[in-house]
Amino acid sequence: MTTPSTRLPLAVSCGEPSGIGPDIILTAWTMRAESDLPPFFCVGDPAQLAARARMLNFDVPVTIVEPGQAMATFADALPVVPLSHRVEERPGTPLAGNAAGTIEAIDRAVAQTVAGEASGVVTAPIAKKPLYDAGFAHPGHTEYLAELAASHTGTRVRPVMMIAGPRLRTIPVTIHIPLADVPVALTTDLIAETIRVADGDLKRRFGIARPRIAVAGLNPHAGEDGALGTEDTAIVAPAVDQVRAEGVDASGPLPADTMFHAAARETYDVAVCMYHDQALIPAKALDFDLGVNVTLGLPFIRTSPDHGTAFAIAGTGAARPDSFIAALTMAAQMAANGRAPA
Repeated sequence: MTTPSTRLPLAVSCGEPSGIGPDIILTAWTMRAESDLPPFFCVGDPAQLAARARMLNFDVPVTIVEPGQAMATFADALPVVPLSHRVEERPGTPLAGNAAGTIEAIDRAVAQTVAGEASGVVTAPIAKKPLYDAGFAHPGHTEYLAELAASHTGTRVRPVMMIAGPRLRTIPVTIHIPLADVPVALTTDLIAETIRVADGDLKRRFGIARPRIAVAGLNPHAGEDGALGTEDTAIVAPAVDQVRAEGVDASGPLPADTMFHAAARETYDVAVCMYHDQALIPAKALDFDLGVNVTLGLPFIRTSPDHGTAFAIAGTGAARPDSFIAALTMAAQMAANGRAPA
């Protein structure tokens, strides 16, 4: 794998064509000067992007490029590396027939980054239902990116989702599973591995020499010594002990209800939480418009806006590009800080 350079553009996969991915990409490009936007190229259908620009009344020249031409093109036109699959422009109506293009965009953005033609991958939102209807077998972006990473490097990776905003970073150990299944899914090894990945990537990607990691308990009051559940003493605490013995600055299990006020947030660099909402509710409450979804544990940089496809407003001009711009900016900063070893 070639080492990314901050002089390389970012590769943006255009995501679900019928959602707001094209809207936020086009809007961000029109704001490139005022936002000090890192240069990027899109992997998408140039005709579809041009059609969406006309719908939004944007004067955005769309230019077909090879990745190496993107830097020279970006100031004057939106550089697009074209897909072999055309996609149908139908804002607000997801189509299974567009799934091949959506998947190809992810594949090619990753391949171009691994090949050293881009400094990182920024993914626009995808919709799972049209992908599932077309036979996509992965739960979502994160799991698919992990498979692509393994196919490129020959090494299994443990992807870890981190939601990062200006005021808080959180990581859920378990993600898209029912709450009733969380206690069964949690293991000491899973929690410890998640903490290790967080520690390593906060050092390598974010330039934090000794990350402070706060680990939330599963139960109210972190189980209150077993009175409110035994998982915290039996599963969570041993994971914290393991990584501390390895030199990781981790603390917990901590009561989740007292971890997220302003003074508490000053004491750690990331909060590792036990389930989806425990991590994402405080992150979105604090930084809803500027949150970035970062995948740790990959051999390449990947960020994404922390929102969905928003079909109801696709093509209307109402979509805000803030989170997408934050994702671009964070990916560029991560590239400047360095990269994980292949």
